[in-house]
This record gives sequence, structure tokens and C-alpha cells, in this order.
Amino acid sequence: MTAAPDFDALDQNGIRHRLSDYRGRWLALYFYPRDDTPHCTQQACSVRDHREALAEHGIAVLGVSAQDGTAHRAFAAKHRLNFPLLVDAGQTLGRAYGALGDGVGGWLRSRLGAYRRITVLISPDGRIAKVIDAPDVQDHAGEILRSVAAGQAAALPGEALSS
Repeated sequence: MTAAPDFDALDQNGIRHRLSDYRGRWLALYFYPRDDTPHCTQQACSVRDHREALAEHGIAVLGVSAQDGTAHRAFAAKHRLNFPLLVDAGQTLGRAYGALGDGVGGWLRSRLGAYRRITVLISPDGRIAKVIDAPDVQDHAGEILRSVAAGQAAALPGEALSS
């Protein structure tokens, strides 16, 4: 497994989050295109509705888009989101984790400030265990739970989770 790129970012409420804050538990870092769009809302609400189940399995979730804290606060309030949305206006996290993509598509996404929809699962030891490309927006939480459960059952300590 590859070490997850370190990050230090503020959420919609100005609270700082670092990769090291999540050491010892699973982290689902999910990148989404824009706040309050139909598919992004479905995806966020899937996480909101299953946050307790995720927490029971030792999984923290952070949403990430290139919009600012004001947009994130409005989105979180409107849909009663119960998890942090990281502000990545400079697209630092998006670049580090591959949410912009490559080629012309990546260039266009960086200009528009809209990430491709991916979820990066980070193991308790801070390594990238799996990348879910284009997750099912209606069953996003379920995909995260199944992926982590499969990884916990299949991987011995220090081994990679298959993609």
C-alpha cells in the first residue's frame, strides 16, 4: 500500500483536520464535484443517513470539494449533514489524491473547480487501501462499509487491500 498524502485543511466550521488525526481508524476521504447538486446531495445524504453505522465500524468520513467554507456551511445546513466537509479551494488535496484526473479532463476540472467523484479509503496505519472510482451516490455509505469489511477480513496487518 502507498502512504496517503498528508493533509492539513479546514472544514466548513473552521475546524482543522490533519491525516494524523485519523491514525488508528479507517478514513473515507470522498471527493465530489460541487455542493448542493443532485448527485452530490444524494451522496452526502447517504453518508449522513449511515454515519452511525460507519462510526460503529471505526470509519470516519470527510467530504472534500473545491468550494469555500460558506458554500460548504450552506450545503451542510440545508441537508443536515453530520460530518465535516473540507475546504480545498486551492485544490491541494484534489491534486494530491488524484481527484482532478489527467489530461484535458483534469485541466478542465481544475479550471472549473469540480472534482471527479472518487472515494479514497485510508487504512488505520495511514496508507491508501482502496480508491472507489465513481461510487454509487445512493449507496455510497454501503460501498464504504463493504470495502472496509472486505479489507479487514482479507488483509493481514500491513498488507494491501485490493482495488
